[in-house]
Amino acid sequence: MSTASSTESSSTQPGAPGAAPAEAPEERTGPASGRFGALVDRFAPALGAYAVVKAIGLTVFLLLLSHTGDYLKKQPGRGGGAHAWDVLGTWDGIWYQRIAENGYDPQLIPLHGFPLATYYENSAAFFPLYPWLMRLVGAVTGLGPYGSGIVVSVIASLVAAAGIFAVAERLGGFRAGVIAAVLWGLFPGSGVEWAVYSDSLFVALSAWACYCVMTRRWVAAGLLALVAGLNRPTAAALIAAVSIAALVALVRRTDGVARPLTAMLITPWGLIGYVAWVGWKMGDWGGYFKLQQGAWNRYFDGGASTLRTIMDVITGHWDFWQSNPVPDLIAIALLIALPGLLVLLWRTRPPLVLWVYTALTIITALSSNQIFGNISRYLLPAFPLCIGLAVALRKLRTSSLAGLLAMPVLAAGWYAGYALFELGIP
Repeated sequence: MSTASSTESSSTQPGAPGAAPAEAPEERTGPASGRFGALVDRFAPALGAYAVVKAIGLTVFLLLLSHTGDYLKKQPGRGGGAHAWDVLGTWDGIWYQRIAENGYDPQLIPLHGFPLATYYENSAAFFPLYPWLMRLVGAVTGLGPYGSGIVVSVIASLVAAAGIFAVAERLGGFRAGVIAAVLWGLFPGSGVEWAVYSDSLFVALSAWACYCVMTRRWVAAGLLALVAGLNRPTAAALIAAVSIAALVALVRRTDGVARPLTAMLITPWGLIGYVAWVGWKMGDWGGYFKLQQGAWNRYFDGGASTLRTIMDVITGHWDFWQSNPVPDLIAIALLIALPGLLVLLWRTRPPLVLWVYTALTIITALSSNQIFGNISRYLLPAFPLCIGLAVALRKLRTSSLAGLLAMPVLAAGWYAGYALFELGIP
């Protein structure tokens, strides 16, 4: 690992991984069109490939839903609906739709008679940035909460894919960047990328914040981390990664004092501000955490529940809390692959910001009491895991690469979509 690489300047050599493709002067009519054309040339292959992969996966997902019809037997908002596509707005999605329509009313209301729940569920457990954007899109387009949520997620996923491409391009070149964007679209748990979920928005903010650190745009990185703190509590990993990278730059005086220091000072306030607001409205400064534990049974336990569940799954015991055999086995497969993905990432010599962000994202996912089958979704923000594999695959011929990825592209509609939404609880 090279800790200094987070503050290295980008190469301007024509063949460097981070260099934008050269454009012919006679094909552009002015500076604005030239910049736009260069962006299209640079990002279109990655975004096009990502969109194709996601469209195929979504089609397979909907075909599986229509084939079984099981969603018709389930409650709306809990994996069911009148149409197959309604499933994309269930579970967390129904909460985001309610917030977009009605806003928040943070409360801690005691619940009795349930061994794992002490408070009623409340929308304050869900951070506000995504439903704010849903409401904005709805006001502009006239779409309802469901349609607005899908629009925000799809656009955010494209921004995320572009950010992943940009980060991977700097580490492994253009071809690796395109492959990394595609792999993120095939990652277990990626079914939420085009659903009424906030995951795509969070990864978009995280990927571009890491890119800004890598290109020494400290204030922009700090602002993106601040905004990410309004989107998900797991933004703590991004906040720490940006802050630590900024601290290293500050100590080494590679970028002066003002910009890294500013980034450090502004990163946490989105997260702190929302948690504090919820606590103030509830009349209990620890209200947010009490709600997460008391209503959703989510809390840090040092990985005890994860280890216990791993042992239950691999020994065939399915009597633990929220056991979902198919998603649980997919989670086990991902955990088996995780060390290899980390080794491949290490071989690319990633900058400090990517190491810290990836490590803390993994630690957060594995050290919490949670639905074990959702590990695939909780690790979806760890996009650098796709980069090492992408760099390893970049030397394959296009035909070989297409053959290698053909089955995952088709299967993603099952393992990343149907298994997550219909055979588990995302």
